[in-house]
Amino acid sequence: MSVFAQLVERLAELLQPLFATSAAAAAIVLLTLLVRLLVHPLSRAAARGQKARARLQPRLAELRERHRRDPQRLRRAVLELHRKENVSPLAGLLPGLLQLPAFFVLYHVFSSPTVGGSANGLLTHELFGAPLGDRWFDALAADGLLGPAGLVYLGLFVLVTVVAAFSSVQTKRMTARSGGVMAELGAAGGGGERVPGLGLAAVGKVLPFMSFLTLVTVAVVPLAAALYVVTSTAWSAIERAALHRPPVPESSG
Repeated sequence: MSVFAQLVERLAELLQPLFATSAAAAAIVLLTLLVRLLVHPLSRAAARGQKARARLQPRLAELRERHRRDPQRLRRAVLELHRKENVSPLAGLLPGLLQLPAFFVLYHVFSSPTVGGSANGLLTHELFGAPLGDRWFDALAADGLLGPAGLVYLGLFVLVTVVAAFSSVQTKRMTARSGGVMAELGAAGGGGERVPGLGLAAVGKVLPFMSFLTLVTVAVVPLAAALYVVTSTAWSAIERAALHRPPVPESSG
């Protein structure tokens, strides 16, 4: 943890001529972007996996119809199909899981009064008057909703809302493109065992609302961790839109 704190401090010193008292906040944003850039190859692999799973849905429907009276055989057939096509249902979880350590380290660094046995100097840094170690409730208690720190949080809330709305639209479009296949699978399922992977349709319905839960996270964690969450969420929305954009139709002429 002390190594991470030193990294933030050194990077803030380099950025100080450009960002003055907000240099540590800028350092956190930059470190977040670097983490997401390192994870990006896994995100690309996850996107390819999702597209591959979408292409497999008609074949999964055929397997469901063929083995509708034998759920165990159906599961084995689905797993074999995934293995042959080199599709992993867990691939999409890796990018998010690998970001968690950075978030928790940042959270603990800006929640601890001491780092490595010395006073935590990072707690003295601010973003436009809002201490990086404080939370939204601290800002409300100090200067109220429209005080300097309160306005910083209002700006973050607006940004998160815009990103969440954008993500919601993108998710609905992705769900609509695969909706016909999912409906076919649901009809084939009858009242029996569901096809493994069919739960993705339910996840697609819940995901747009999950984006708005970021507002709660931003409100309850230290401002430094909130900056990480907001930056990472914005990156995810832009990355998802780029990786899952529909193919451009070829011109006939």
